[in-house]
Amino acid sequence: MQKAFQRIAIFGVGLIGGSFALALKKAGAVEQIVGVGRSQASLEKAQQLGIIDEIALNAEQALCNCDLVLIAAPVAQTGAILKAIYPHLQPGTIVTDAGSTKADVVAAARESLGEKIAQFVPAHPIAGRELNGPEAALVDLYVGKKAVITRLPENSDADVTRVAWAWQQCGAIIHHLEPAAHDAVFAAVSHLPHLLAYALVDDIARKPHADTLFQYAASGFRDFTRIAGSSPEMWRDISLANRAAMLQELDSYTARLSILRQHLVDADSEGIEGIYANAQRARHNWISAIEAAEKQQREGGD
Repeated sequence: MQKAFQRIAIFGVGLIGGSFALALKKAGAVEQIVGVGRSQASLEKAQQLGIIDEIALNAEQALCNCDLVLIAAPVAQTGAILKAIYPHLQPGTIVTDAGSTKADVVAAARESLGEKIAQFVPAHPIAGRELNGPEAALVDLYVGKKAVITRLPENSDADVTRVAWAWQQCGAIIHHLEPAAHDAVFAAVSHLPHLLAYALVDDIARKPHADTLFQYAASGFRDFTRIAGSSPEMWRDISLANRAAMLQELDSYTARLSILRQHLVDADSEGIEGIYANAQRARHNWISAIEAAEKQQREGGD
């Protein structure tokens, strides 16, 4: 049986890092959590909310007697954080991350950690909200959600198991993918949808009659564009980090839009309905699969 972590350092105590901390505390899986970040105000707020127990002024202070480090900052900051961690990273300390892209994170880790690369176990919890900051953290954010581990050849089984255990204490379900496969999958089902939501709201906002359009926008618009309320900095970094895969998915989507546009030009009712019907079937099947998996999980836990 795995034992609780004595001390965890979290770089970035907003939604992702803060929710990780709250969940581990609730599960009794950690004794002390130290927070590190760019904003002193956010760190103080996280401490006031009971997310972290201590504020570290730098990486050296944060890593003292630490057995796990979570990087929960925007992915573009990963390299700099790892470089700051490197001189103070002791044997036995595991470093992991929560970044939405993995190939770039792995490349940054190899460059920054060098011979200590085996201590870095990349991961990605598939959960989030459109809100940011420590106030957005939820103790149950990861319950029933996937956490993908993209282990490196150098990682030990024990370290991978330890990272998986941490996410399981948060209620997450562990999955495994190669870094490149991870990025290709999430370019299609996460990164592209965010790009589209941002693009639509930006387009509406730039129209001369935007106020009128937003006045009459209802639940369909709200649901489709919810993720456009997410952190622009974070999604800028994700878009650039996974640029090649996103361009491929964007080209594929653009081609599908061109076909649909031609159906509209031609007033091709069968063509339009065919695309809509295929999408409806696919979505129904996807939801049914999710519900079946959730039912199996509930029954397995009884």
